[in-house]
Amino acid sequence: MKIGPILAAVALAAFLVVRRRKLEPTLLIGGGLVVLGLLVYGSGLVEMPDFKKIVEDAGDTLGKWTYLVVGVMAFFETGAFVGLIAPGETFLIFGGVVAGQGTISLVVLIAITWTCAVLGDLASYAAGRKLGRGFLVKHGPKVQITEERIHQVEGFFDRHGGKAIFLGRFVGLVRAVNPFLAGSSGMPLRRFLPYDILGAGAWATMLLVLGYIFWQSFDQVLEWAERGTLALGTVIVVLAAVFTAYRHFRVEENRDKAGAWMDRQLDRPVLKPVAFFVRPIGRWAKGPLTFFWNRITPGELGLELTTLLTFAAVGSFALIGNAIELRDRTLLTGDDTAHRWADKIRSDTLDDVARAVTHLGSLTAVLIATVLTIIVLVIRRQVIDSVALAIGLLATFIGVHVAKGAVDRPRPSDSLVSTDGMSYPSGHAAYAMTWIAIAVVLTRTLPGLARTTAAIIASIVVAVAVGLTRVYLRAHYLSDVLGGFGLGATTFSICGMGALVVAFLRHNGSRT
Repeated sequence: MKIGPILAAVALAAFLVVRRRKLEPTLLIGGGLVVLGLLVYGSGLVEMPDFKKIVEDAGDTLGKWTYLVVGVMAFFETGAFVGLIAPGETFLIFGGVVAGQGTISLVVLIAITWTCAVLGDLASYAAGRKLGRGFLVKHGPKVQITEERIHQVEGFFDRHGGKAIFLGRFVGLVRAVNPFLAGSSGMPLRRFLPYDILGAGAWATMLLVLGYIFWQSFDQVLEWAERGTLALGTVIVVLAAVFTAYRHFRVEENRDKAGAWMDRQLDRPVLKPVAFFVRPIGRWAKGPLTFFWNRITPGELGLELTTLLTFAAVGSFALIGNAIELRDRTLLTGDDTAHRWADKIRSDTLDDVARAVTHLGSLTAVLIATVLTIIVLVIRRQVIDSVALAIGLLATFIGVHVAKGAVDRPRPSDSLVSTDGMSYPSGHAAYAMTWIAIAVVLTRTLPGLARTTAAIIASIVVAVAVGLTRVYLRAHYLSDVLGGFGLGATTFSICGMGALVVAFLRHNGSRT
């Protein structure tokens, strides 16, 4: 008889009994099966199967089909409410395990899963907008969406507001119904999408990386499991403590009480030397900390800040993900295909057009445009925006050269324009993001002149056109261009977030 598994079964059974009214049926059934399995194994009646061999065989059988399986499940998780029946976390963790075996690429799997998760949410959101809440109440019970469950999710919305879109991605019951109710409640797409992209990206990346790391350390995991459940218990206790602290300090009154208690401790004679340094730092940090607590925590932050954070997340993934892939490969997915397509449509006229358009992504062109924009902003006393734009371009310039040196990827052969330096990421593509940053800044500061959708669309068209010309002219690979877009989006988004924080603090300071 093995005491460890039996104790674990008793603890899990007690948890399921205590929480039976709040857990989903699938979790209760799954938990019951785990309890039964632990009891049987602990009794010594059966031996544990070779899980490592089972997983290896499954990974070899699926191979690259894992991309499709995990992507489809991520889509249907919310797109067809499948998450209420078969939790998608299982498929994502399995996909990470297969990637850990080296059969498929973890970076590509994250990109596919992230995209499919967002598309599934958008499909559910669109269905909610078209069909409304009444459809869910009428037909929901067929897929285990009872009216009681709908009330639970709506209560989650009421308690958490906008951040329910982000946090709901990590709650099984809420995740499957969240997008539909967001659409049926009339939440604007421009508000829903940034939170959804952040949540889907964090959810997919966390679970896939968890599976990947699990497989890389599979032998150690088995060893820990054989030694007992101390590590698992420790993790549960730590997570519970963090969650409890978050819920406690989410209430402003509790934060004030904690601050008052800290002040009383610092008033003690023995802590006077510490207080001399801590109090000035606390007074200086109070404004930023309050801002980040009230507006950076998902759901409470402003729409502009959320959108910029989304662009930074997607951009950094494009930049870093491709760089990681290039450590072991010369060409990435789409690189060779893009050049073949370019060769098929090549003509003298297109060559001349591409050479002209590609100059819009040169450092000289964007520098001139940036200087002219800064002059306009300074005249209108928009100093913070002008500084953010300037720092964004400078950070992009530095980032391009640092990344080129770090990745050290050679240029494509037979380029139709003169090139120098390494290939990844594309400097022209990164600098072309400046046009989008300029359009965004101008639409915020010159509403009578440029606050139109056309300005943003035109700037995006310019950036995309520059990127396509770099591939067409064989100056870069497609992955170089995507990495350049990612770098530019990241640097300008971070600078934009910094500008919003400074403007907020400045505005609050002027009122006190």
